[in-house]
Amino acid sequence: MEDVVSSVKRLSLKIGIIVVVQTHGRSGRFNPHLHIIMTNGGIHTDSGKWYELGYFPYEIIHKKWQYHLLRMIKSFFGTLEIKKLINKLWKMYPKGLVAHVTRGKVPETCRGLARYLAKYVASPPIAVRRIISYDGRIVKYWYQDHKTKRKKFEEVDVFTFIGRMVQHILPKGFQRVRYYGLQATRTFNKWAGAIQKGLQRIGRVIKGAYEIVIGKRYRERYKEISGQDPMICRHCGHEMELWKIWHPDYGVIYDECENLKAGKYEPVPEQQGGGRCSVWPPRRRNTVIVVSNAGMK
Repeated sequence: MEDVVSSVKRLSLKIGIIVVVQTHGRSGRFNPHLHIIMTNGGIHTDSGKWYELGYFPYEIIHKKWQYHLLRMIKSFFGTLEIKKLINKLWKMYPKGLVAHVTRGKVPETCRGLARYLAKYVASPPIAVRRIISYDGRIVKYWYQDHKTKRKKFEEVDVFTFIGRMVQHILPKGFQRVRYYGLQATRTFNKWAGAIQKGLQRIGRVIKGAYEIVIGKRYRERYKEISGQDPMICRHCGHEMELWKIWHPDYGVIYDECENLKAGKYEPVPEQQGGGRCSVWPPRRRNTVIVVSNAGMK
């Protein structure tokens, strides 16, 4: 993409790119592909000036993708058979290889882009609410088909379903989000000032191009995915309070009893509704978290 931008502007430009790896399609099958967010322009490294890209003919991506891919294959293998194959592919595809680019729809669909990509990073391939039934042997679920834009239902045996889910678990240490060029950590601080000056010189702001996604607590995430509140008792319907968290590997990681023994609570004065205890308020904050005393003195 940096080669594409540099060719369009006829200058050697350094651009910023964020790449998000997505391994699944809507049906849960293995369909690895990349979502790429790139800057609308780049910095000329010699002068330090910012150049806006604007519109460019997307067909150029086909040729550039063909050039870099075939060049990489040729340098990796280097056999006579591969060289003959690459020469043949150049003649078979004079317009380049296909790169899926949606023409003219990018400005309309960039609103909330951070929210759109964040769900692929933090969410499973299929939400719990999309599972219709499970009888111990067959799992039935639905997904929205890309082509028909309608719900499509699928029934598979439980082991096939589990296989479709676990194949999307990435190896330990594998980074799903990567930053390149101007977005890379080691170069961002160096060029941040030039980027800001370039945007000020352009004198315009694209509204809705990004959105700040507020972090959600476990209760909110669970409620959004399953449609059920995990803190509401299924038997009596009353709201429960968190008392203890136990993990099979790490043991007890939260214990309300230990908080009481450690003296982290203090009695609430009678005029403010005695009979309860409150957590010590955090520093520089006026918030007080109130919990029930449960008959304790």
